[in-house]
Amino acid sequence: MPGSPDFTAEHLVEQRRGKLHPAVARTREAVRATLAELPQGTTVLVACSGGTDSLALAAATAFEAPKLGLRAGAVIVDHGLQPDSSHVAETAAEQCRGLGLDPVLVREVEVGTEGGPEGAARTARYDALRDVADELAADVVLLAHTRDDQAETVLLGLGRGSGARSLAGMAPAMGLLRRPFLEVPRATTAAACIASGLRPWHDPHNDDPQYTRVRVRHEVLPVLEEALGPGVVEALARTAGLLRADADALDQLAADVAETALSRAEGQVRSDVGVLEDQPAAIRTRVLRQAALEAGCRATDLTAGHVASVDALVTDWRGQRWIDLPQGVRAIRKGGFIILGPDVTG
Repeated sequence: MPGSPDFTAEHLVEQRRGKLHPAVARTREAVRATLAELPQGTTVLVACSGGTDSLALAAATAFEAPKLGLRAGAVIVDHGLQPDSSHVAETAAEQCRGLGLDPVLVREVEVGTEGGPEGAARTARYDALRDVADELAADVVLLAHTRDDQAETVLLGLGRGSGARSLAGMAPAMGLLRRPFLEVPRATTAAACIASGLRPWHDPHNDDPQYTRVRVRHEVLPVLEEALGPGVVEALARTAGLLRADADALDQLAADVAETALSRAEGQVRSDVGVLEDQPAAIRTRVLRQAALEAGCRATDLTAGHVASVDALVTDWRGQRWIDLPQGVRAIRKGGFIILGPDVTG
């Protein structure tokens, strides 16, 4: 692909001589493994911010997708949170086009306030990615989260006292989304960009200590590495993989129980106490969480504490009143059922 920094004559010579930079090879291998199962003709989009990780992903995808008979484009989401955000977005788009990705779209979004700065930006970004995928009939959107991001996610879950699903971190594949780099270190993506002549943008938010993830990255992880020795990031990411397998199995068992325990009518969800009280806590609380979500609670707002309070209506029933949940949902025990909905009263 002429004009792409990753396809210069020098790189082609290196490939023929077997001297392709190891970091570039690693990123390409990761992308190839993710894309290999897709049928020819599939449209794949790279979510590219212009940062190190997503540029490395864009370059690897631009190289691997055509070899597999796939169409590869890119989406750049402009959150509008900084004065020069439109320039940053267009620079990222130009680099993606230079790599040979097509189509390349820039999508401006409005970031709300619900869920805090990070949560609101994430919601706006994912909504935009899904909208563009629908417009372009794309079957896959690639995200550039690395092994380091996975380790940070696990630590954030630990700090919040989250359950196994949260500690399982980010999934390699979930619906439309794929994350090829979850086993690739951030240092590798940086080296791949340097080797390919790419010019990443450095987001100043990544150094702003007001964000919890930034403090984990620059303060917590270095302390753990110093105290426990190298390999903490890899170990945390490995732990996420192990917990994900367990969580997937428990989720499937809970889904089977939910088919019997849950019923829906008139905007309410009813959970059969008789079915639930015979289940292990890991299954029971999953079913109750599903019931709360179906009743209208938002996943990002529904905490383990909320679910534990609803679970007490099953395991520690003493005639207590209803439980208030996010989004105006209430849970109350009546006539052998836990009833969840926005209009539930005593």
